[in-house]
Amino acid sequence: MDGHALTGLAPVAPATGLTRLADRLDRAVGTVVELAAAVLVLAEIVILGAGVTTRYVFHAPLVWSDELASILFLWLSMLGAVVALRRGEHMRMTGLVSRVGPQARALLEALAITAALAFLVMILPHALEYAEDERFIVTPALEIANSWRAAALPIGIVLMLFAAFCRLLRFGSWKTVALATGITVALIALFYVAGPALKPLGKLNLVIFFVGIVAANVFAGVPIAFSFALATFGYLSLTTSTPMVVMVGRLDEGMSHLILLAVPLFIFLGALIEMTGMARAMIQFLASLLGHVRGGLSYVLVGAMYLVSGISGSKIADMAAIAPVLFPEMQKRGAKPGDLVALLSATGAQTETIPPSIVLITIGSVTGVSIAALFTGGMLPAVVLGIALCFVVWWRNRGEDLSHVTKYSKREIGRLCLIAAPAIALPFVIRAAVVEGVATATEVSTIGIAYAVLAGILIYRQFDWRRLERMLVDTASLTGAIIFIIGCATAMAWGLTQSGFSQDLAKVMAAVPGGTWGFLAISIVAFVILGSVLEGIPAIVLFGPLLFPIAKQIGVHEVHYAMVVIFAMGIGLFAPPFGVGYYGACAISKINPDEGLKYIWAYMLALLVGLVVVAAVPWISIGFL
Repeated sequence: MDGHALTGLAPVAPATGLTRLADRLDRAVGTVVELAAAVLVLAEIVILGAGVTTRYVFHAPLVWSDELASILFLWLSMLGAVVALRRGEHMRMTGLVSRVGPQARALLEALAITAALAFLVMILPHALEYAEDERFIVTPALEIANSWRAAALPIGIVLMLFAAFCRLLRFGSWKTVALATGITVALIALFYVAGPALKPLGKLNLVIFFVGIVAANVFAGVPIAFSFALATFGYLSLTTSTPMVVMVGRLDEGMSHLILLAVPLFIFLGALIEMTGMARAMIQFLASLLGHVRGGLSYVLVGAMYLVSGISGSKIADMAAIAPVLFPEMQKRGAKPGDLVALLSATGAQTETIPPSIVLITIGSVTGVSIAALFTGGMLPAVVLGIALCFVVWWRNRGEDLSHVTKYSKREIGRLCLIAAPAIALPFVIRAAVVEGVATATEVSTIGIAYAVLAGILIYRQFDWRRLERMLVDTASLTGAIIFIIGCATAMAWGLTQSGFSQDLAKVMAAVPGGTWGFLAISIVAFVILGSVLEGIPAIVLFGPLLFPIAKQIGVHEVHYAMVVIFAMGIGLFAPPFGVGYYGACAISKINPDEGLKYIWAYMLALLVGLVVVAAVPWISIGFL
């Protein structure tokens, strides 16, 4: 997710000598890893910012900046994945885990850790071999062995093993840990013994591994990245003759797209606009304009999510910036908490295509579609879905009592507009920098960061230096969770492609009755389901490279198709009961998920109607290209 679910932390074990030692070691190693990850985020900002400055201002490009940024990015991703594992922040589906009894939940939590441990143990020797092989390759600009970069994989895996092992040691029940370990070892042994019988099954293995094992792991609460990785490792090692070092290479390839460097930088930018007061300034201005009309603050919520999405690129950052500012006032006016969280969740899906969305950047990196074209195409479709949401807001608030609401004077509105102007300008500065060629989609976030820092210090006079370290570590953790999923999904997509699945899928999709419209309709259904089960980015990484060529082949413009599948995926991601984006909105709002259930379906229906309009009228997506 960009929608990201927090894993439930394991029960804490009673303090014994062993658990205290594990706790101390984990804290010591964790502190070092967090500090290193925070320094790497800062280094990436400085390196890319320096690259833009020297090229555009001094006309003397740094030939080594992209290469160094790429080397450090793999280290940042792996160390971020370690931080995410320590904190329990790898994306996972907790719908089933949260609904079972305490004993079953404890067992599933332990299985989530032992399953991750199993993959890490099995892949480690191949990661070491891969890093060793890379020492024969010399990087073109810095002229150093590529093993300096590739070593991030085995070192990150060792640190993840350590973090997972420490979590098991601190687990509440040794019996539960022993049972979970026994189940994991027994299942691996069973598949190993069954290997010779699996090979002759051919493409039926795709169903066994990529449907059966992935679904079993995902529903059991195993982090999605490890669910993909276990299925891919099992398929390649047991049913093909592919050396496992190739899987490590695909992991590396998936995590090393330079365009993905935008992910940590935009996550950090989202945290910055909240910390500097820019988000609050925008929201106060919008509230002064619309606060006195029926449902006015709900319209402000829709508009604020549109504007903030254009800055941060991270749904979690968007919602965290807006909910604490708007919700208290909305509740004072009588808004139901359930309606608030339902609308917040719906706007999360509505704003998925607003640049610089991480999902847009991911699509560009895995399908080759122009990032600038995606950025241009994403603005208007989100407006269409926003109008659909506003219709539901109008209907629900048409009888609201406004007798106690203060109407702002034109002078006050003008003053708030002046204060908000620098914040409102930021999305347009970012988009103009990309379109005018000042910076690439990866580098443009550094311009946004510099702008936000200067605005926070000089204009808003609100810059808490003490929060920077925590913001950098949080950025690294979320980056690690996202990029590790992309790496594992890339390996899985490669396995599917090698099996001939993509050709089979192409034939099936091309044969769907109704031509273009039939293809778009089945794509919408498929991505709503995929978005709810796999989350957004994994669904895009896994199926984007397979489906975009088919869309192009049957005459659907790639940018138009991107908008359709992103919205479909967003609806799945933010729709209960499976959509983890919905639970993310509830966590940020501190509202019980059950309260929003009765309100959210009208918003989801409105989004679906808006999506059908976007799908039926390609001009909305491609009219300004």
